[in-house]
Amino acid sequence: MTAPADVASAGASPSPWIRRWSHLLPAGCSVLDVACGSGRHVQWFAERGHAVWGVDRNISGAQHLSQCATLVQADLEAGGWPLMEGSAYRKFGAVVVTNYLWRALLPAIGRSLEPGGVLLYETFARGNEVMGRPSRAEFLLESGELLRSFAGLHIVAYENGVLAQPARCVQRLAGIFAPGTAGDPAHAPLHALSLE
Repeated sequence: MTAPADVASAGASPSPWIRRWSHLLPAGCSVLDVACGSGRHVQWFAERGHAVWGVDRNISGAQHLSQCATLVQADLEAGGWPLMEGSAYRKFGAVVVTNYLWRALLPAIGRSLEPGGVLLYETFARGNEVMGRPSRAEFLLESGELLRSFAGLHIVAYENGVLAQPARCVQRLAGIFAPGTAGDPAHAPLHALSLE
């Protein structure tokens, strides 16, 4: 079951978290937007010269982007991971996930990153149940869950806390898949912090 959409995602603006860390993506890399909804991040990355794939159970909201992206209609929760090449996972230079959590897919998301690939993930966390929807535990990350789920990535940024307008508890991660560099941290360029 898909979590209800965040009020802030109703418009076409990309998430400030996604905008902030987009500079980590290799130039022109392929991007996968998991549970792409209306396609706000599909459009953001397509406008920046990336080959973009969007996958969602209902792609009608993103259909206007079919000229600049590959849209895949698939029930991620009932049908399994739809982006396979034979028995191997299709690889992307970046995977983006916002306002969506289906824990069974977390390993597939990680396996879909090519070496040097970037994961940008932002969704609701425990504590949101007192602020509004979603409020059910299956849609809320436990403290540190993204860090544990993607422990093999070089973590560039991680946040777990409360955001305003609308008030919500979120967990956010920006990480790079750099195989063979455990213990030898990569140095990713940081941008000056701007408050939302």
